[in-house]
Amino acid sequence: MAGGGVVDSKGGARAHLYEYRITPYFIFACIVGSMGGSLFGYDLGVSGGVTSMDDFLKEFFPGIYRRKQEHLQETDYCKYDNQILTLFTSSLYFAALVSTFGASHVTRNKGRRASIIFGSISFFIGAILNAAAQNIAMLIIGRIFLGFGIGFGNQAVPLYLSEMAPSKIRGAVNQLFQLTTCLGILVANFVNYGVERIHPWGWRLSLGLAAVPAILMFIGGIFLPETPNSLVEQGRLDEARQILEKVRGTPKVEAEFQDLIDASNAAKAIKHPFRNLLKRKNRPQLIIGALGIPAFQQLTGMNSILFYAPVIFQSLGFGAGASLYSSAITSAALVLATFISMAFVDKFGRRAFFLEAGCEMILCSVAIAITLALKFGQGEVLPKGIGIFLVVVICIFVLAYGRSWGPLGWLVPSELFPLETRSAGQSMVVCVNMIFTALIAQCFLAALCHLKYGIFLLFAGLIFIMSSFIFLLLPETKQVPIEEIHLLWQNHWFWRRYCGPDVKSQELQLQKKTDHQV
Repeated sequence: MAGGGVVDSKGGARAHLYEYRITPYFIFACIVGSMGGSLFGYDLGVSGGVTSMDDFLKEFFPGIYRRKQEHLQETDYCKYDNQILTLFTSSLYFAALVSTFGASHVTRNKGRRASIIFGSISFFIGAILNAAAQNIAMLIIGRIFLGFGIGFGNQAVPLYLSEMAPSKIRGAVNQLFQLTTCLGILVANFVNYGVERIHPWGWRLSLGLAAVPAILMFIGGIFLPETPNSLVEQGRLDEARQILEKVRGTPKVEAEFQDLIDASNAAKAIKHPFRNLLKRKNRPQLIIGALGIPAFQQLTGMNSILFYAPVIFQSLGFGAGASLYSSAITSAALVLATFISMAFVDKFGRRAFFLEAGCEMILCSVAIAITLALKFGQGEVLPKGIGIFLVVVICIFVLAYGRSWGPLGWLVPSELFPLETRSAGQSMVVCVNMIFTALIAQCFLAALCHLKYGIFLLFAGLIFIMSSFIFLLLPETKQVPIEEIHLLWQNHWFWRRYCGPDVKSQELQLQKKTDHQV
């Protein structure tokens, strides 16, 4: 069997002794902390809409604007294929993947809260630069500052939420990050729909409004409590105990607090957390959490739809207003899916959501490919009924992604790493995620141009591969305390050869032999 279960009777596990109540203090911390997702979401939603606006194209990409005007009466897969235009989108994600390594140092040594505040400041600067941009260079510099903000926010927020949450509701709490991301996308699409009629500076308002969630996140971050895990890691034990009691709503936190101390003591022995990720005992976290899930999350093709939904719908024959409206519908479906996932992920588990939604996404991708192959070609406008069918199928795809790879792509990696490699591991998650996000953003329009409908068949094949990956290698982590996840690997059919008790005893014997020789 590929999965695993909750272990609370061996290995020193104390999960059954944990106590908690939901308190206003806990709710405040989670809501404010999760606002980092709104930065990521607003940018995801706003980028595709702005790059399809005529006023923006006339000012910065006149060649694309002329090409678009020449083909007003026909649709064309290649209408928006321009590497500088896609660099406008992807430069942010290249900056984010670079900044995440600095974010790891800040998150580990200064705390999760410090990274959240720094990210909000950088994102604010980027929003102002983009709104005031006079040339492409200024646009790209602004995008780089936005990327730094997203790199710090995405590194810290999932960790913050997972560490603040009681284990039994950690899935729902962590998905607040995905919820605010989806709400950011939805708001951005409606903003784009509204400002598209404001000539010639509507696009500036759309980009500049990104400063609003950054300001809210900064103000909230000032009052945000640090996580007990981070405080213990910094040696501030009394403060950590006080915060833990406040967020759990009870003074009976001795078992959980002792687990945090034990994890911290193990973490302090690790001087090079990134190098420690490569050790044999951390192979599951490296393969699943740091590499597999964040890469696969982007290879679903979902972010391509989010980046370029207005562009895609325009390419398929929708008018400018209709394309923005259609993309707003898909982002609303994403918000609905997140609520579904939050409500049921701690009941049905991570694996069930991954696998069931994977089947839906494969079928939807194949349906889109077949429809385009039969009904869409060079210079041919899609019939209205076929266009509506595509919007419906894309919404079903979005609903499946929004309750699986979207939220779980951030939740599951944030659960897997032990404290000694947690900040380094989350940096790897963000870095790999941003590498593939940037590559998809940079390559999607060119791939759409050359592969045409075949790109959706490619995504269907990739989703099959990643669903098999989950089925075979990911144990079930629902309701397992975050400091006891490591016990799951010892009972897993594959990972126990790397993490079983006999492997640990062999490592201890080898270490003693090495110390004796030295």
